[in-house]
Amino acid sequence: MSYNEIKGLIINMFGEEIVLKEDSTSLQHSITIPNERLLEVCQFMHVNPKLYFDFLACISGIDNGSVVGTMEVVYHLTSIPYEHNFVLKVEVPRNQEGEPLPKVYSLTPIWKTADWHEREAFDLLGIDFVGHPDLRRILLPADWEGHPLRKDYQEQEIYHGIKVKY
Repeated sequence: MSYNEIKGLIINMFGEEIVLKEDSTSLQHSITIPNERLLEVCQFMHVNPKLYFDFLACISGIDNGSVVGTMEVVYHLTSIPYEHNFVLKVEVPRNQEGEPLPKVYSLTPIWKTADWHEREAFDLLGIDFVGHPDLRRILLPADWEGHPLRKDYQEQEIYHGIKVKY
């Protein structure tokens, strides 16, 4: 099934307003949908017999920086039996220091593979995945300060008495 056919099924189910942005210029075409519709769109893509996206291959987080003021979460979905792929995105406002972390719904109820991918995005970018069963750091120590893949990240000078910045 082609990108346009998959996009068409999503639009037929949810309406044209579901597509906030479309990137059909890159090798991996994608659509950006509203964050608040993420769970229902993904559930549809998982259970619809024409689509059957049975595998969440990857989740990537992107910090677009404080000037743009947004963060993105990119989902690479695969249907193993139908051999088709699709890229879905959500965009959320970027928080400022002292504000709550950006929130995106967890996809762990649909795909168990979301578990560690979401934990990595939480750990490195500071995105809060609402409904995640065990959202805690996965790569850095639990008491690490900040999120290293943020564009405005400031490294700690000392961690537990060890100089970490040279």
